[in-house]
Amino acid sequence: MTQITWEQGRWTHEPARVETSGSDLLVTAVEGSDAWRITSYGFIHDSEHALLTDFPDDSAVEVEFTAAFSEQFDQAGIFVRFDDEHWVKAGVEYADGACQVGAVVTSGASDWSVAPVPQWRDRRVLVRVSRSGDAMTVRAGLVDADADLRLVRVLPVPPGASAEAGPLVCSPTRAGLTVPIHAWRLTDSDTSLH
Repeated sequence: MTQITWEQGRWTHEPARVETSGSDLLVTAVEGSDAWRITSYGFIHDSEHALLTDFPDDSAVEVEFTAAFSEQFDQAGIFVRFDDEHWVKAGVEYADGACQVGAVVTSGASDWSVAPVPQWRDRRVLVRVSRSGDAMTVRAGLVDADADLRLVRVLPVPPGASAEAGPLVCSPTRAGLTVPIHAWRLTDSDTSLH
């Protein structure tokens, strides 16, 4: 397992403010920041705040953050970028009055899957995205829970495709969202799906 320092990443789009507090990175999102392509809404949003570095095949990236969300579409997690039209965001998003764990997978156009996790609000969450062969596996869970991470999504990826990944923060509907990012790691990919 390798800890990734904040300085090793580069922002896709600069946040409104970035500061450190101890070992945490406090990221304040710009109002209207998001990542989405076309489906159902008809627009393209390419304004997410993602701190990225290389994401090699047969590895996993982990991000820990506190899901202190209260407004529609407040979100944080991991962003994996292959190119402008092929990317994945996975994590926790506040939607329809509750925290939801989910993923948006984009290949030209976006899709979205979520499951309610209201008990995750204001708690420390771990998201892991693992690459192995032709698949990417998304898992997430509470850091302070003894339970294993839950499976969120399995999706196809071209083996060996060049990708970058790292922490993500977006605030589509309001100003002032600040998310503490506690950890960013590169580790071994998951050895099995179940």
